[in-house]
Amino acid sequence: MAYWLVKTEPNAWSWEMQVKRGAKGEPWTGVRNFTAQQNLTKMKKGERVFFYHSNIGKEIVGIAAVGKEAYPDPTDATGTFMVVDLVAVEKLPKAVTLVAVKAEPRLKDMALVRFSRLSVQPVTEKEWGIVCEMGGLG
Repeated sequence: MAYWLVKTEPNAWSWEMQVKRGAKGEPWTGVRNFTAQQNLTKMKKGERVFFYHSNIGKEIVGIAAVGKEAYPDPTDATGTFMVVDLVAVEKLPKAVTLVAVKAEPRLKDMALVRFSRLSVQPVTEKEWGIVCEMGGLG
């Protein structure tokens, strides 16, 4: 199983909004960066995804799961881009800030540190475990 991280501005789409979608989940629309798109198309149903609030907060706040694999983005008139459906799984007991991630030496190579602007990122199994521990799920 692969692990992922997705970024969203909480004033546009927050963790609380994601939770309200329930088991139906929400299409992860609007991703237009080609590297992020490649990551979206690699996601498999059931894989876990960190939910990161960017700009406001700059913190990992929850865990979602891929509810439906890649299909055409309904907001893309060109038919070029894809989405996956994400379903909220659980809120982290303690949000993990970007500052905390950068301060953790074991996470120095994490995509969140190295490619800070990428909106859909892979997370290694080791990184996943460290962040979960930092967030109170250890």
